[in-house]
Amino acid sequence: MTQAAVTEDAPHILLVDDDARLAALAGRYLAEQGFRVTRAASAAEARERLRAMEFDLLVLDVMMPGETGLELTFNLRAERAPAMPILLLTARDTPEDVLAGFEAGADDYLGKPFDPRVLVARLRAMLRRAQPPPVQAGPLPLGEACFDAERGELIGPNARLRLTGAELSLLTTLAGRPHEVFSREALAAALGLDDVNERAIDVQVTRLRRKIEPDPREPRFLQTVRGKGYVLKPGA
Repeated sequence: MTQAAVTEDAPHILLVDDDARLAALAGRYLAEQGFRVTRAASAAEARERLRAMEFDLLVLDVMMPGETGLELTFNLRAERAPAMPILLLTARDTPEDVLAGFEAGADDYLGKPFDPRVLVARLRAMLRRAQPPPVQAGPLPLGEACFDAERGELIGPNARLRLTGAELSLLTTLAGRPHEVFSREALAAALGLDDVNERAIDVQVTRLRRKIEPDPREPRFLQTVRGKGYVLKPGA
């Protein structure tokens, strides 16, 4: 396989794993595929890298000593850190583990051991989802908030509201055809998730409702259609 050239504008990945051998192998393969890679061996070291540099993607091992990858993901989202896509790597890939990762704010989840080609494909898909194509529709009112799909911005009454890459992809998909019901399968495909992770759509919907609904327990805009899926119903 021909090695891709790594340029200054290549996607920059922060790879966080305390397994030095695995991190070295994965980092080398990613570099061969044209990514810029910076490594960290712990959450604390990752935070130092995040303060010093800008990254397009985070790849985090879940089972690290100290602050785990799951905890780091949750804390970065809670701290309103830049909403870059996060992929979690772990040997624990039961449905419960996967859902816990998405609930913490991850955009994708890959079990160990993994084929490095699959990792590259997942990362490239995440980058595409992080920059959704413009939608030729005006801003949609969502109560006191407003979603501008062309700009990829959710604007509240006082400030822009941060969206993760998965949340933005989900809202953009729904906003592209408001009042149309989307199945979980269709939304999973739009987010690049496989069939095993369709339940993760429910997690992303729950997270998005917390940002757009006055009362997430009684959703007005992002509604569930029993047995069919979800629909976005914009309005004042």
